[in-house]
Amino acid sequence: MEFLSRTQVIAALAAVGLALYVLELVRRRRLSEEYSLLWVVSSVAAAVLGFSTPLLRAITRALGILYEGSTVFFFGLAFATAMLLYLSVKLSRLGQENHTLTRELALVRFELEELRGDRPAMALPAAPGEPA
Repeated sequence: MEFLSRTQVIAALAAVGLALYVLELVRRRRLSEEYSLLWVVSSVAAAVLGFSTPLLRAITRALGILYEGSTVFFFGLAFATAMLLYLSVKLSRLGQENHTLTRELALVRFELEELRGDRPAMALPAAPGEPA
């Protein structure tokens, strides 16, 4: 039986702690279930890799990486990159929706002011050849 290094134990316990913290954030409704699934899965994967030395070594060899720590770092970096891309897409979509809603709100306010009489109705421009 292989013993775990201090680094593996610390990393695995930190991953378990992160998973518990994510679940607590979901319970308090501070994090939506949509995002929590990604965090819990990545935390569990990090904990499994931290507690399972043979699995970590097998993955490291399969990927052609020299050190186990580099494998864990690689997966962490891949996860962070994927999350940043996902959140950038969501942020872009929300920005577009916000812009659309702002335009619609401006039109509704304009029409409301016209109905209240706060603003004179806009006259349509005269067609070419008609008197103004």
